[in-house]
Amino acid sequence: MQSAILKRFMQIVFGMAVTAACLFGSAGRLDWWNGWVLLGLSLAASLAATVILSRNPELVAERSNVKAGKSWDKAIVFVVVFLGPVSVWITAGLDARYHWSDRIPLAASTAGVVAGVVSAALVAWAMHSNTFFSAVVRIQKDRGHVVVTGGPYRFVRHPGYAGMSAFTLATPLILGSWWALVPAAFTTAVTVLRTVLEDRTLHAELERYAAYAGRVRYKLVPFVW
Repeated sequence: MQSAILKRFMQIVFGMAVTAACLFGSAGRLDWWNGWVLLGLSLAASLAATVILSRNPELVAERSNVKAGKSWDKAIVFVVVFLGPVSVWITAGLDARYHWSDRIPLAASTAGVVAGVVSAALVAWAMHSNTFFSAVVRIQKDRGHVVVTGGPYRFVRHPGYAGMSAFTLATPLILGSWWALVPAAFTTAVTVLRTVLEDRTLHAELERYAAYAGRVRYKLVPFVW
């Protein structure tokens, strides 16, 4: 358990280093408050997730020792977890350096921060409610996988993806870059694709999921989809 948490902290440190390098390296300066706000928000979200994980040894084990998921998920994970975010950060940094965008109003950036906080809280809530919150798409038969219906899963079937998508779209506003919305939108589209494919997998392979989906109709956004 302790080794898994230590590994988690090392992952956070590495992730923050990569994020900072992409943001401030592409911006060419350190005095960019938008970048520091995003970095601080990302750190807070990562630490909150670590606290949740520390209270659930089984979830720590699941996310620390990642098992093989669906073959189609590998490329999607690469885009959603690495390529997409890096593209957003670098695009926004270059935008800050070369002033491609018209200045985003402070109100819009503030709204982005609020949306980022709310979306990060939604992901944390989903993780807290779901002991099967895996990093890959797989039916966890080795852990007695069952349908989770509590917490945010009462309202949408994939609240984790909903929060991740919202955070991705909020990031360009936080960073003050209209151009960064392009890779953010692409990353969100890939997340939506993953949602569709995972939902089909759960329908086909997880007992009682179809009945749950009949009660909770929406995948990501209540009353929309």
